[in-house]
Amino acid sequence: MAQVTTDPLLGRLVDGRYEITSRIARGGMATVYLAVDRRLDREVALKVMHPHLAEGVDGAAFVSRFRREARAAARLAHPGVVAVYDQGLDGDTSYLTMEYVPGSNLRRELRAEGTLTVGRTLDVLGEVLGALAAAHRKGLVHRDVKPENVLVTTEGRHVKVADFGLARAVTEVTSTTTGTVLGTVAYLAPEVIATGACDARTDVYAVGVLAYEMLTGTLPHDGATPIQVAFQHVHDDIPSPAEREPWLPAQLADLVTRFAAREPGRRPADGGAALDALRAVRASLAPEVLARRAEPPAGFVPPAPVPDGAAASDSADALDADELDAIPVAAAVGPLAEPVPVTTPPDGISAWFPAEDADHATEPLVDQPTTRVTTPATASTAAASPAGTAPPRHRRRWPRVLAWVLGLVVLLGGAGYGAWWYFEDGPGAWTTVPAGIEDVTLDEATAILTTHGLTSSSTEAYDDTVPAGSVVSADPGEGAEVRRDGSVALVVSLGVRMVTVPDGLVGSQQSDAEAALAAADLEAGPAHQEWSDTVPVGEVMDVSHAANASVPHSTVVTLTVSGGPAPATVTQQVGRDRADAQAALEDLGFAVAFTADEASETVPAGRVIRQTPTSGTQAHRLDTVTLTVSSGPPIIDVPNVVGMRTGAATDTLTRAGFEVDTVKYLGGILDTVRFQDPEGTAPKGSTVKITVW
Repeated sequence: MAQVTTDPLLGRLVDGRYEITSRIARGGMATVYLAVDRRLDREVALKVMHPHLAEGVDGAAFVSRFRREARAAARLAHPGVVAVYDQGLDGDTSYLTMEYVPGSNLRRELRAEGTLTVGRTLDVLGEVLGALAAAHRKGLVHRDVKPENVLVTTEGRHVKVADFGLARAVTEVTSTTTGTVLGTVAYLAPEVIATGACDARTDVYAVGVLAYEMLTGTLPHDGATPIQVAFQHVHDDIPSPAEREPWLPAQLADLVTRFAAREPGRRPADGGAALDALRAVRASLAPEVLARRAEPPAGFVPPAPVPDGAAASDSADALDADELDAIPVAAAVGPLAEPVPVTTPPDGISAWFPAEDADHATEPLVDQPTTRVTTPATASTAAASPAGTAPPRHRRRWPRVLAWVLGLVVLLGGAGYGAWWYFEDGPGAWTTVPAGIEDVTLDEATAILTTHGLTSSSTEAYDDTVPAGSVVSADPGEGAEVRRDGSVALVVSLGVRMVTVPDGLVGSQQSDAEAALAAADLEAGPAHQEWSDTVPVGEVMDVSHAANASVPHSTVVTLTVSGGPAPATVTQQVGRDRADAQAALEDLGFAVAFTADEASETVPAGRVIRQTPTSGTQAHRLDTVTLTVSSGPPIIDVPNVVGMRTGAATDTLTRAGFEVDTVKYLGGILDTVRFQDPEGTAPKGSTVKITVW
């Protein structure tokens, strides 16, 4: 019978605002719940730190890391990153409020499908790299890219990167301070395992492993223990995915191995560079390759479907244990937390995994038994006395007393020297920098150091995440060794560095405005274009922030730039009346020009014969459309038919292009044309009246 465990937080109202309805997942630092924000009436994901992590001597460090996660993630505003809304403390409960993304994650998609098509793989990688590129531009490294942290939306097409809980500012992650490397070992870069150092290229390595897994259905390195996997990451290049799937294009296989190169210098510099390389490879692939996928590995069995009516948390996958394998870094001191089930470690592994009993060896303090100090008096006495006989009772006792006094002096002197050495140069001369001195005010940090017998000095520096007046970092850092009479250098935040928006941006050319923003240490975002009949193309019309305004240095300033007159399509005006055609074109924003009228036998006078540009042409407002208007039929000579017979006169006028109207008197008894009207000239096609009698 299954054991049912009741979560005490289910149904609880956190901070008087967030009502927890169900549990989503549980990780190494926190549990994620689905909650309802009563204030804004929306569903959110509530990440609650495990209470036991805030206890003990390291509790302050865990709380500091949890808060740092909130600040790091809140700095990222990207559609591919799970947004952080809020962070707070309710009693002993530290929590984050994040965007709730209904759907699944990439791990479940891989469990269900085994492998993904090339096109789907590149789509997922593109969105993951886009999110990482945004983080890298902010100086943040994710450090835990893996399928569990790639959320797939309900519609199943788009993904979001979650859990920047291991992220740090690049300047804070050059080495670890706790002696362990946080991250899932299957996706860890060699430099993280060997030295603890990482940068944006560390995330690119994890993306390369992720690409290999999606294409082939397996991981590039495998082993019975995390140590064996870590050893392979450090000493072996990942195999080309084309070795498992020979049909994969060479450029795609090379991209994966370049992302996951052991030497950081061979990888793309950051997520943005990796995304550019990915897009170039995708553009070179044929549609039939994008639609193809590898067969799932041998033994692959899709998971059984969840029974109808079962809650999401009832399924085997619902609560993915977000395991963070703690791998000791190079030169870490102390035994492994648990015995490693490997009888013969691989060559070189002892360089970064010390022997288990390395710190349990005891150095002998006494090599020889203590002997009595012999004096001349005692020597002579001993020589005179037979073996086993007692010395004479009358011998003097002061030599023995003197020996005891000298021994006591030597003992006390040695003890004093030992104590002096212990507290001056030995273990007693050193202490550990206490936790909890970061993310607090300078006075609070100084008080904590004072209680531990340490002094401090402080400098100030701008920081985008730590509030003004709070400690940004300490040197030596929390947990590091320092002499008992030593000093800790504290860096105190001046808050966000503010800069001034330059004046004169409006009315300048876009390139000049962007150069002025760069000189002011501000970033110009993608320009917004607007059409304008009055502002020339490329000229700045508006700026998102007022001139001379004081803004954070990370502010992205958006320029509104003129695109010139708006596009417009020339409409058909041929055959229309002059005035109507002109009004219609002017309503569309065009200027209208007329040529000299032309005679036309087909187009009535006053109507448009032709236009330039022609109908359907794409133009812009304020462009000129030229119209040619008909002046009517041409004026020609009227033949003189007076005196001609009726038939001959009619034929002559008709051939000349006129209509004939015949009027007969007395029945036209003589059949001779006596009069015609008009005479001289007349419009071609007009009617000529002839009188016959």
